[in-house]
Amino acid sequence: MTQSTQLESASVPATVERVAETVLPTRYGTFRMIGYRDGEGTEHVALAQGIHDGAHAADAAPLVRVHSECLTGDAFGSWRCDCGEQLDAALAAISEEGRGAVVYVRGHEGRGIGLLDKLKAYALQDRGVDTVDANTALGLPVDARRYDQAAEILQDLGIGAVRLLSGNPAKEEALEDLGIAVVERRGLPVSERSENAGYLATKRARMRHDEAPSADAWSDLLDGVVPAAPAPGEAEELAHRYGYLAGASGQIVVGQLRQSLDGFIASRSGDSGFHEDRGDHGHLQRLRALVDAVVVGASTVLTEDCSLAVEDVPGSSPVRVVLDAAARVGVDARVLADDGVPTLWIVGHDAEVPAALPASVEVVRLAADDFAPRRVLDILQARDLWKVLVEGGGNTVSRFLEAGLLDRLYLTTAPVLVGDGVPGIRFSGSDALAEARTAPVRRFVFGQDICTEFNFAAVR
Repeated sequence: MTQSTQLESASVPATVERVAETVLPTRYGTFRMIGYRDGEGTEHVALAQGIHDGAHAADAAPLVRVHSECLTGDAFGSWRCDCGEQLDAALAAISEEGRGAVVYVRGHEGRGIGLLDKLKAYALQDRGVDTVDANTALGLPVDARRYDQAAEILQDLGIGAVRLLSGNPAKEEALEDLGIAVVERRGLPVSERSENAGYLATKRARMRHDEAPSADAWSDLLDGVVPAAPAPGEAEELAHRYGYLAGASGQIVVGQLRQSLDGFIASRSGDSGFHEDRGDHGHLQRLRALVDAVVVGASTVLTEDCSLAVEDVPGSSPVRVVLDAAARVGVDARVLADDGVPTLWIVGHDAEVPAALPASVEVVRLAADDFAPRRVLDILQARDLWKVLVEGGGNTVSRFLEAGLLDRLYLTTAPVLVGDGVPGIRFSGSDALAEARTAPVRRFVFGQDICTEFNFAAVR
């Protein structure tokens, strides 16, 4: 049976009616939950974040997952398919971005053949029949689903164009035929398991689904490619953690700082020894490898004599950018070394710099009062340096944060209490805690360190 034959029923009108709306708090945040009933009496729901009635057609296409009901996968956590994990991954992706919707289409059990017939097909699969032949052996269509209900629900929500979270090109084609523009389609990073490997292989070989997940996710990310469905384990984790940065276009600014639990990056004597055994070392190295430029203040260089190079993971070192109005950094500093890595040494107009510098070091002069973060980013943008990591120290990262220029901030806390010393994140706050800065967050454990990632771009 061809895909076109499978989808011929998509022309049947659904006449979807909105029936009820509420809110649904979940592990992925709070969603609008809107209930619908179609012309055949089947009930469907949409879970939406950042989607409001009356949305303008010119709004950017949101992330959308059109999810087929699967009791065994969604409710019971079956590993015979990947449905439940796809649903979880879609909700997580929408929550991370802060805008999107899952349209949960009921009546799609077993690709539309129903729950009990799906169990009969499972019994045939237990004897070695693949998922396509199991359906046809029962005299059932390979795929009996239609998507007119989903299209009507999206239109009711004011969504005319989507970035579709799916590895199924037939779903994209069906939505396009129903008037929903699919401006992008991408798979979701879920695990391929021994229990569902045959099922997934059949979908790819006989139903045109996207190819197998990438095992070398880090190489893909370095090439600017976000794996559609990376292999489980490290590849999956890397794609989940860094995919947004690898695939970014235009300027993106990421802050990174490690401080004590009580908010200091060094003791009052300037000793920053706890940075020498940092649990987030690998994470910091990967951030450096994925950006075009890494920015530090002079105090960080003087205290730590950091090289800012990529040393322990595959990847190229970024351009080093040293903010040093008084040219305090000595010529023997590692960031000014003749190691082939370009360095922008941004100093004041009147600052004295050595006459003999390595060819890799470019001196950029600014007025002493012109070191604003936006000015620094303009200098980098003029040199085609778009992905920027602001690595330290506390004052430099805080200035970029206060200026509202950080798209993401990784704030790592080490399990030490300093008591008094060089402060980490500090900025002009507000009198009311209700006005405190916040954003969607993710948390990662690096040894004994806890890293909190703030997604400021999602609330901008």
